[in-house]
Amino acid sequence: MTGKAESEAPASGPGENAPEAAQAPAEPTEEGAASPRVTQEEQAPEPAPQAPAPAAAKPAPPSEDLPSIPLLLTVEDVSDSSVTVSWEPPERLGKLGLQGYLLELRREGASEWVPMNPRPVMVTQQTLRNLALGDKFFLRVAAVSSAGAGPPAALDQPVHIREIVEPPKIRVPRHLRQTYIREVGETINLQIPFQGNPKPQASWTHNGHALDSQRVSVHTGDKDSILFIRSSQRSDSGRYELTVRLDNLEARAAIDILVTEKPGPPSSIRLLDVWGCNAALEWTPPQDTGNTELLGYTVQKADRKTGQWFTVLERYHPTTCTVSDLVVGNSYSFRVFSENLCGLSASAAVTKELAHIQKADTAAKLKRFVARDFSEAPSFTQPLVDHTTTPGYSTQLSCSVRASPKPKIIWMKNNMNIQGDPKYRAFSEQGVCTLEIRKPSPFDSGVYTCKAINVLGEATADCRLEVKAAATH
Repeated sequence: MTGKAESEAPASGPGENAPEAAQAPAEPTEEGAASPRVTQEEQAPEPAPQAPAPAAAKPAPPSEDLPSIPLLLTVEDVSDSSVTVSWEPPERLGKLGLQGYLLELRREGASEWVPMNPRPVMVTQQTLRNLALGDKFFLRVAAVSSAGAGPPAALDQPVHIREIVEPPKIRVPRHLRQTYIREVGETINLQIPFQGNPKPQASWTHNGHALDSQRVSVHTGDKDSILFIRSSQRSDSGRYELTVRLDNLEARAAIDILVTEKPGPPSSIRLLDVWGCNAALEWTPPQDTGNTELLGYTVQKADRKTGQWFTVLERYHPTTCTVSDLVVGNSYSFRVFSENLCGLSASAAVTKELAHIQKADTAAKLKRFVARDFSEAPSFTQPLVDHTTTPGYSTQLSCSVRASPKPKIIWMKNNMNIQGDPKYRAFSEQGVCTLEIRKPSPFDSGVYTCKAINVLGEATADCRLEVKAAATH
């Protein structure tokens, strides 16, 4: 069965020409020629001889015995090697019942319909597999009963088996979605997966320009692209962009790389003042921060007698500080290191002059004390300085106050007294007032005030503290 309903009809028998046999044969004339035929109405009153009865023809199946045409023949899916079609049952199944469906294929340019299943199947969806790229063909389906196949439903357009185009897509690994930080000399090896069919073309740029092939090598496979730098330099920092193209489709992904190294030391340092057991220092930031933000400064002191260095402050952000608790009679040198993500600077800025902590001349001072009244209202000789710190790292706010009698020190945050709060630890020695904030969080940002009060008056010093995560580039 070819699936064509009309081809299922039986061939015609010899009795199909019976209407011509019903005509009367011509009678011969005297001259031997045949006379014209006449109809029954033109003949003489005597009846004409009747034509022989036609042979019985094989009847075609009544239309109500055959199923009607299947409904909604649709292509559900086409891949590069298969096609799936579906349809709905016909409105009329026929008096003899439905035996199944017959799916047929005809290649473009051919005339023959080829059955895709050797016998009718009851499913209303079929998948043809192992098709070749470039195949182009028509499909039709007919419902079949025991009386034969009903009229087929055919697709209006041919099915074309061709390579499926999958738009390009880049999947950036999670650890590369933020700035990728490496130290000078370390290897950079980025493997970026992508998708696309057929295989897309991949290309890289650095800050919008072509890569330096002398420094950067790229290997692109079917499913990923690898960017490799054997020994990174600071000039390798910047934005690297991967572009994956397929015809007129493309996908882009950007990766920020920051190559850092240790910072230089502070540019200069000087001793501002020495009083009591305290020394005030000031320095200037380094000219080279190592291509990243500074985490602060480390301040150290060394007694001239021993020459050993001891750390006074770590990750200290201001460029001025007061070093307290110096031993009377000793002389001190001071040095300051810069610090970033890579560590401390290789060298430090060292004070040229020594801080001499003088012994008190009791007799001379007693005479001056008798002659002079040293009482004074509080005043800040070293104010608080605005400060930025990183969450989780304890930080200190320091200032210097001069007053006699000794003032009462009150610390406030946003004009609210924070005395007794375990988050904070306040101490005051030799006129240096310090507030330590333990493991600050962004909630601890705000305006901090140091208030010094004695009987002669009061004074305040303010600064703003900002707690934020280290910025990424």
